[in-house]
Amino acid sequence: MGRLNRTFAVTRVSVEPEGIHTDTRSDYVTAEEPLELRVGGPTLNTTMRTPGHDIEMVHGFLYGEGIIRSAADVTTARYCAGATGPDGTNTYNVIDVDLASSVRAPGLESFRLSTTTSACGVCGSSSIEQILGKVAAPPRRFPLDPAVVVQLPDRLRDQQQQFRRTGGIHAAGAFTRDGELIVAREDIGRHNAADKVIGHLLLQGRLPADDLILVMSSRASFELAQKAIMAGFGALVAVSAASSLAVDLARSAGLALTGFTRDNRFNLYAGELISEA
Repeated sequence: MGRLNRTFAVTRVSVEPEGIHTDTRSDYVTAEEPLELRVGGPTLNTTMRTPGHDIEMVHGFLYGEGIIRSAADVTTARYCAGATGPDGTNTYNVIDVDLASSVRAPGLESFRLSTTTSACGVCGSSSIEQILGKVAAPPRRFPLDPAVVVQLPDRLRDQQQQFRRTGGIHAAGAFTRDGELIVAREDIGRHNAADKVIGHLLLQGRLPADDLILVMSSRASFELAQKAIMAGFGALVAVSAASSLAVDLARSAGLALTGFTRDNRFNLYAGELISEA
């Protein structure tokens, strides 16, 4: 299995008034490898991810797509023994999933024939109405405490061991309304990091996450808002900007949404503050 990071000889270049300086040394780089997900045989999706917590990520992805409703809907999830590299060892880059007999097999609309990049993913739904129609239960609305919200990015950053080592990896975390960390995961793809958190909560029997806040080290995209809503989070807190579709979706679904959450301030795009309740 690929490690979380690799080392390369890297030349650091700096331009100073007195000239150009170079220094070549070993440096850590975040690992990125493909993960092929097969459901009942056919390939459902291939995504670029940082290896680690793959089973959680698969469960989170399937839940976010509305394919499963509980951990019991997956009877087996295992690495394919036949997926080997040139040296004959398992690449751990293919996962086979079998669904319970009571679960409807994914339709053609769920299959993604192209590789999902670690940059942004592929939205599996074409409209807000379709997403809201898949949600098992609408988000539980609760007012946000500004004093807690502004602390969440730093608390998430405290868990980002790989980011401190490589500077090239996203993080997602589930926190209580009081700011207590439940779980944090890192991945080169922000949507993968969210899936790993959601998959962990699913396997621990903590979904819907209607009393929790999803915190992202990235911007708040339409896809991340979709994942938060499908998992039942009451709020999504992002370090960077929110997209227009993310705001529309959050307001339609009742998801509290913040962006630019840093330096003791944030933008409130949807929801309300505790002082306004």
